[in-house]
Amino acid sequence: MGRYREPPAKASPYITRAGFIALQQELDAIWKRRAGVTRALSAAAAEGDRSENAEYIYRKKELREIDRRIRYLQTRLPELKVVDTTPANPRQIYFGARVSVEDEHGATHCYRIVGADELEPAKGWISVDSPMARALLKKSVDDEVTVQSAETVRCYLITQVQYRNEA
Repeated sequence: MGRYREPPAKASPYITRAGFIALQQELDAIWKRRAGVTRALSAAAAEGDRSENAEYIYRKKELREIDRRIRYLQTRLPELKVVDTTPANPRQIYFGARVSVEDEHGATHCYRIVGADELEPAKGWISVDSPMARALLKKSVDDEVTVQSAETVRCYLITQVQYRNEA
């Protein structure tokens, strides 16, 4: 029996304008950081025996990680589709919506549906590919949604839908 694993589903190509700009800025910044790491790597390599040179080994690993991120960003950025328009029906939930929901216990939760490359759970930004976002899409205020995760099934009541064009 092999160790083959099904490749993960490809993330949705949607992103907000602010998220796209942030990824472009990250790519620019990482190129600048790479130049500094390359200089430090060259200096460490000039010190002699590389097999026991911790600085050389560390910089080599750091350069590999930077190059991996650069490759990812250079591949991902052209695939992305910036969504910065308000939908025709702003009462329904679509990409970019800020949604307030109430759970079974009366607690209120606020989410913003964003692209997979810009999610920030601490801010309540959830990926459009997440089970919660999939359950919310195309729903309106006062609709009930059921979200099924690996262990639980939860019901929520949608209390508010907003669209704003800032980050």
